[in-house]
Amino acid sequence: MPGANLIQQTLKNWLRAQPRPPATIVELQALLDAFVEIYNHQRPHRALAHRATPATAYRARPKAAPGHDRDHDTHDRVRTDKIDKSGTVTLRVAGRLRHIGIGRPHAGTHVLLLTQDHHVRVVHAATGELLRELDIDLTRDYQPRRPRTPK
Repeated sequence: MPGANLIQQTLKNWLRAQPRPPATIVELQALLDAFVEIYNHQRPHRALAHRATPATAYRARPKAAPGHDRDHDTHDRVRTDKIDKSGTVTLRVAGRLRHIGIGRPHAGTHVLLLTQDHHVRVVHAATGELLRELDIDLTRDYQPRRPRTPK
């Protein structure tokens, strides 16, 4: 795990930067607890979208839960992507690539696509904000922001 060495190095550097080294195991544990709090909940990380904290990124992701009734199983997927400069994101549904309109103001935003059969939720990866929810219209490749009006 390449990230483990980086975390260990960050921890060692942080401990060296403290005003005085811990004299007891209890003091060392208090410093370690403080480091974990800062590292996971306060310090923004360059490797995460929008410099989120690890705790924010963890809370934004969907969690697996046990299922009891398997008779009504659905095809569920989670995919990460980035909204393109035109404000759309692509997703393969029913064997075809669909283009989902999100809006140009969100261009460059990292998102999670939560798919259950033909139902899709587009979630901001860093904040967990729901950007769009829709049922894919299988008759169209492009899924516009506003529903089609009858002619």
